[in-house]
Amino acid sequence: MASLFSRIVAGEIPSHKVAEDDKHYAFLDINPVAKGHTLVIPKREVDYIFDLSDQELADLQIFAKKVAKALRAAIPCEKVGQCVIGLEVRHAHIHLVPMNQESDMYFNKEHLKLSQDELAEIASEIRDHFE
Repeated sequence: MASLFSRIVAGEIPSHKVAEDDKHYAFLDINPVAKGHTLVIPKREVDYIFDLSDQELADLQIFAKKVAKALRAAIPCEKVGQCVIGLEVRHAHIHLVPMNQESDMYFNKEHLKLSQDELAEIASEIRDHFE
């Protein structure tokens, strides 16, 4: 059975897409630790990020860098943090989190509760800056 993220890429589950190319997909985390928290995934379903080929990993990082640049332009922040965690979804993914302090990257703090309209607006802002 396809992973949750593969089903998102296929359009079976709705998402707030911020960027896409032929190999990658980026969308807002629906349980964000900070406004603009984005997930970047390879479209090819691979559980463990380090099981990607060297080229796939490099391409994923380059795509994530482009997303991070758009994210930083859309959401004022000092930096965009990157984290690879997550055992709950068996599909490699990178978390990009706008941050002004290190605690913005704490995943065991209370997460934001954003409406679908707020998420849609944030995604649109990031898409507007994606090149």
